This record gives sequence, C-alpha cells and structure tokens, in this order.
Amino acid sequence: MREWLFGRQAVHESLRAGRRQPTRLLLLEGAARAPIIDAITAAAQQRRIPIEKCSRQLLERTLGHEEHQGVALETSAYPYADVHAILDLARARQEPPLLLLLDLIQDIHNLGSLLRTAEAVGVHGVMIQERRAPGVTPATVNTSSGAVEHLLVAQVTNLAKEIERLKALDVWIAGLEDAPGARSYVETNMTLPLAIVVGSEGAGLRRLVRERCDWLVSIPMRGQINSLNAAVAGSLALYEALRQRAL
Repeated sequence: MREWLFGRQAVHESLRAGRRQPTRLLLLEGAARAPIIDAITAAAQQRRIPIEKCSRQLLERTLGHEEHQGVALETSAYPYADVHAILDLARARQEPPLLLLLDLIQDIHNLGSLLRTAEAVGVHGVMIQERRAPGVTPATVNTSSGAVEHLLVAQVTNLAKEIERLKALDVWIAGLEDAPGARSYVETNMTLPLAIVVGSEGAGLRRLVRERCDWLVSIPMRGQINSLNAAVAGSLALYEALRQRAL
C-alpha cells in the first residue's frame, strides 16, 4: 500500500527517520528556496529517490487538497509496531518503560499534538485504538510535524485487554481523569514502568479502560474552566514523567 505524505516538516522527518520506502518526491515548480526544501532534496538524493518538479495543479490533484507547502512524498504505509518492540526499546535504552495510551482520541490535531509531545519527551511507544479513532494517516504525520515518524506506535483492537497485558508485564497504568479519589499528577510516581492513558475529548476514559487503571490522575484546576484540552492534559502528564525521571 502506498500513500502520499505532505507538508515540509512531515516529509523531512519521514526521510530522516528512514522507516518507510519512498518511491518519489514531488516539489512545486518555481517555489522559493528554503533551507528545509534544500534538506529534503538532499535527503532524497542521498537515498536515490526520484525528484519531480510539478505544477501546483498537479500537486493538488495528486493529493486532493491544498495543504502541501509545495512538497509531497509517495511512500509505503506507516510501519506499526507491537508491544514487544516498545518494551524492547525501553530495555535497549536501559530505562523503565514509558508509554502513552490513547483511548479514542478523535481530533486529528489533538492526536498530532500528543504524538509530538510523546516523541519530545522520549516515550518508548504509543498505543491507539484500531477502530473508532484516527490512525497514523498522512494527516496525522502532518499535524505531528513528522514526530510520529520517529515513534513506535501500536494499533490495537481492544485497549482494555492491552492494558491487562501491560499490567502482566509489570507496567503500571495511570489514567488521566478528574474523578473522586484521583491523585494530583505531580504526586504520582512516574519513575516506575508506566503507561499514561488519555481519554477522548468529550467522554474521557471509557469505563472498561478506567476500571483497569492502577491510579486515576488529575491536573489541578483553579480557574473557571473545569477541564483541559486532551492534548494539553496529556502533555502536562508526559512532561511531569520526564521531570521526575530526570531527577
């Protein structure tokens, strides 16, 4: 299966990561020179990927939209990983596992933002639901600014069962949920082997997922707004994990 990645940062990071098999690179004819375009071109030449200059009309007809920033990469589908590869990466880094689990995140921008933060803090892997939620599509790559190309992402059919599997492998589960009995995220030990679960924008964690969490973790709120965007809450928790592990 082939697909078209678009956007300068997304294409550049895909070429840098080197996990896919690109077929050809399309560049907008007559576009102004820019350092990132030079870097994309150099990376494509190094890998001997054919480069074609094309009109704006051809580029937009190929992609079906105008959000290309003058560049598109035809390449193989995203290489999903599995839980064993994620835990193997943690062992190779000699670090306690840190995973991000996404329970039916719907908004592609929230998904991209969470993936970008996950890569920035060095998570070992991400799990997303196969059904009823976006996967790693070209739009996901674009909204994550290409960060997902450097991540191990497992697409699972039943997140609740995967949580049970992780617990059997001695990974603790912390669900982000503002609920009675939830502890503050800064008072939670995130140096343990840990998976942080972020629920959907509207409904939060599903019941079966929530019941399988070892702890529920909340973000303190003092203002008039009673909830945070899912990407913001998840990012705060991930950076708290990074802070604790750096001590």
